[in-house]
Amino acid sequence: MAEPAGIAASGHRETSGAAARVLREGGNAFDAVLAAMCTACVAEPMLSSLGGGGFLMAQPGGGKASVYDFFVQTPSQKRPVEELDFYPILADFGTATQEFHIGMGSMAVPGMVAGLCEISAQLGRLPLAEVVAPAAELARNGVRINNFQNYITHILLPILQASPEAMKLVATADSPDQVAAAGEIVRNPGFADVLEQIASEGPAFFYQGEPAQRLARDNREMGGMLRMEDLRDYAVVRREPVRFQSHGASFLFNSPPSPSGCLVAYALGLLADQALSEHRWGHAWHCKSLVRAMHAAGRLRREAGLDLEVSEEAVAKILDPENLRALRESLFADRLFSRGTTQISVADAEGNLASMTISNGEGCAYVLPGTGIMLNNMLGEQDLSPRGFHQWREGTRMASMMCPSVASLPDGGWVALGSGGSNRIRSAVLQVLINMFEFGQTLEQAV
Repeated sequence: MAEPAGIAASGHRETSGAAARVLREGGNAFDAVLAAMCTACVAEPMLSSLGGGGFLMAQPGGGKASVYDFFVQTPSQKRPVEELDFYPILADFGTATQEFHIGMGSMAVPGMVAGLCEISAQLGRLPLAEVVAPAAELARNGVRINNFQNYITHILLPILQASPEAMKLVATADSPDQVAAAGEIVRNPGFADVLEQIASEGPAFFYQGEPAQRLARDNREMGGMLRMEDLRDYAVVRREPVRFQSHGASFLFNSPPSPSGCLVAYALGLLADQALSEHRWGHAWHCKSLVRAMHAAGRLRREAGLDLEVSEEAVAKILDPENLRALRESLFADRLFSRGTTQISVADAEGNLASMTISNGEGCAYVLPGTGIMLNNMLGEQDLSPRGFHQWREGTRMASMMCPSVASLPDGGWVALGSGGSNRIRSAVLQVLINMFEFGQTLEQAV
């Protein structure tokens, strides 16, 4: 078997394996990241779903980078709160519990299918049918549950117990009402069928055809807010990345209206010229400086109203070099210390880089009949609703802390990276970059 003409990294062996297979078959990095995205929906069903959304940072070899925003969108009309199917559950992490909100009323307009088709059409090389083939085969033949997926499944067990259809996504055919144990095989043949129909008929099948009609009807009758118009009008948005120079490198981050890229760049800018590399990694000055910068970014998010979105004009002002210099002087003057997301990174031999972050939240417990697709619960995500639930603006793209990124290294190399972790994403990306560019760590060491 030929070696893949590139490299892929993800949170599951099957996900990365799908990317490697597509690279071997002649696909480019963008084909590979889409194959991995679809496979993650099979291998990591509590973290990824075609019922969610995400972002792709696409850097074509020798070309101009773009952010493909296929994150979820708010419904065009609200319903009275008392009519909504919207309720809390407690996720048990062992030493702590966390409240999430699920139900039909927590569902936002999904963007994954539109993203899959749009990115394939604009950047891919292979037919979409070949791109989705690894995921379709895995869904039919079955994926072996690993220890981590089993752990995540038990944390989110109350969501799965909310509907028999949700439980079937993580159960064996012999025991459809029980979570599969590590080592057991789980199949999702309905998902394979839908993937192949999407590849054959395009996004209209999902957003205007029978799946859309059923989704809209169930929302209307079961306490949700999605309408046919919401699905029909959904569109991927191509955006300019946040571009930032620091530490001798050029960085590309997720773009407005999501504030994540701006906040990571802001923290990087605050840490410039702090001589972190003069101390060993983990030294008190390294840790204090890092925490200070992360606190400052968190304070900026709250005080500048970046909880929901950020404008391009605000980004330019926040990242203005003089503004950052003044903030550094005040911040470091005395040198004293005062959840469900998947990341996929792919690079190919032609210089194409793809960094994609996708999320379904925790899932709302509703599975679109016949598809094996659980819809998102983004309207029930507290981090996406900092001003309180049901306060969102109708018909708008939701902002996110997801931050798929690309960096151009001083030696001419490139890095594609990102992270899962909800509101911890930006601090994870920041720390990896600081480890690489201040302390000279390899990518493996930095992570």
